[in-house]
Amino acid sequence: MAAVAALAVSMAGTANAATQGSLGATSTGSVSISASIANRVRISGLSDVAFTNADPSVDASNAQNVCVWSNTSTKGYRVTASGSGTAGAFTLANASLSVPYAVEWSASSGQSTGSALTNGVAFTGLTSTATNANCASGPSSSASLIVKILSSDLQTMQASTSYSGTLTLLVAPE
Repeated sequence: MAAVAALAVSMAGTANAATQGSLGATSTGSVSISASIANRVRISGLSDVAFTNADPSVDASNAQNVCVWSNTSTKGYRVTASGSGTAGAFTLANASLSVPYAVEWSASSGQSTGSALTNGVAFTGLTSTATNANCASGPSSSASLIVKILSSDLQTMQASTSYSGTLTLLVAPE
């Protein structure tokens, strides 16, 4: 056992190369095996947001728990948001009518407020608690996405008119 430990210690700092067997009744060769993977990240658990019959006298807010997984040594990631409005603005539209909305992010699940995201600007320095790429085991979510429409903006909307848009979240490993 001590010989195996000594061998493991002596091999730890050296590069292994394949050894070829010799001709005989038996022959033994060996190969070194190594593996590495690239930095990867995944966002999942997203749900569409619908503000139906919102009361224009109060801010409308929708918070959802999402899963962000990162395989970096720190489990770090950054998120960049963009909307479907002009130049990526966070707006909902119906023909020429439009209304702005705000996007917030928290690196903890279960939050109803977070840090405001700016269109096209990466929010960096985030860390995930997810233990696998789809939050199938461990925590079922690792972050919060919050979408808000201020009451002052709701009051500019036309009643019985549906406004829509798309929010895109780009997550990258750090």
